[in-house]
Amino acid sequence: MSDLEHNTPGDILRGERIAKYLARAGVASRRDAEKLIAEGRVRVNNETVTQPAFFVQNDDLVVVDGKLVDQPERTRLWRYNKPDGLVTTHRDPQGRPTVFEKLPPHLPRVVSVGRLDLNSEGLLLLTNDGSLARRLELPSNDWIRRYRVRVFGNPQPEQLAALSKGITVEGIRYKGIEAALDSRKGDNCWLSIGLQEGRNREIRRVMQHLGWQVTRLIRVAYGPFQLGTLARGAVDEISPKVLREQLSVEARPKVIRPR
Repeated sequence: MSDLEHNTPGDILRGERIAKYLARAGVASRRDAEKLIAEGRVRVNNETVTQPAFFVQNDDLVVVDGKLVDQPERTRLWRYNKPDGLVTTHRDPQGRPTVFEKLPPHLPRVVSVGRLDLNSEGLLLLTNDGSLARRLELPSNDWIRRYRVRVFGNPQPEQLAALSKGITVEGIRYKGIEAALDSRKGDNCWLSIGLQEGRNREIRRVMQHLGWQVTRLIRVAYGPFQLGTLARGAVDEISPKVLREQLSVEARPKVIRPR
């Protein structure tokens, strides 16, 4: 049972729903686990499971794509400093290198909290619990994702300030964006950007709309979790105590100082 999510008394007697079980085992998010089930790729005690409401017990044998799934461990969360040039997926049809191929071998199977695209780098949260990943991605958290962004162009302070009111790009309305100029050298500028929505390629699309080309994009914070001085390609586990504090009802998002 996850430290962060509890079953109802009825669920405890019957076991745990298979989709949630697979999510906690780090096989996939609960939504993707439901797809695996619908595709007939999940078997329990040598019988194919077709419904995500199917319940499993701790001593059941669960197999996905012919591979035995280990029982879920306690919920864990890691910070990872993603280099550019890696895609945030377990399998890439184009054969490009993936985040999960480059992780240290001692890590269990993990899923990412959100994504960073191929050419983006910086903080990526990883967890062995798909349910936790989905929870951390919820917009209701109101967690701000913070980035350092290098652009080729000439952004003016008034243009950056106007982004706080939101902007529409190619018919898509983006909510307010925090943006400030950090430094300028010739036609290259470093910006600090914060946003809550974090839609796919949001920063790149907004910058391009304003006439600025993004040449580097580094995520430095995801809500209370900070990249800090974590080395490029390094992984660092967040302590269970810090994780509980950040996810408790009473706790408010605050800065976590890296060890």
